[in-house]
Amino acid sequence: MREALGEAERAAAAGDVPVGAVVVFRDRIIGRGRNRKEVLKDPTAHAEILALRRAAHERGTWRLTGATLYSTLEPCTMCAGAMVNARIDRLVYGLADPKTGAAGSVYDIVRSPWLNHRLEVVAGVLADDVERVMRGFFDHLREERA
Repeated sequence: MREALGEAERAAAAGDVPVGAVVVFRDRIIGRGRNRKEVLKDPTAHAEILALRRAAHERGTWRLTGATLYSTLEPCTMCAGAMVNARIDRLVYGLADPKTGAAGSVYDIVRSPWLNHRLEVVAGVLADDVERVMRGFFDHLREERA
């Protein structure tokens, strides 16, 4: 999770909302991502999506069975759906997202009984550290706009 937090800090430094993600397979990071929506002008450039793309490329397959995705923020519906489609085994996230979270807060896409795959979910890992980074980012944005 500390690696994902580092990615989140790099996203913030580039002007994007500080979300970071890493995909781990057999105790090795095979994909990294950080929010790049602003930088790339791409609404799908979420940390989790970019990490999944890199992991699939690294493994040479879209099936990421056996992998764990670590994300600093609870994934949105798009990212949660991508994790289900990628057959990720486990999601570990830091901070819950009460507005758009899709791993139990607002929706529970990753454990939906109607989908063909479900993930194990571990929530709250380094949540205080993630909240500190998020709060700093949004406080800075408000100061700039004032």
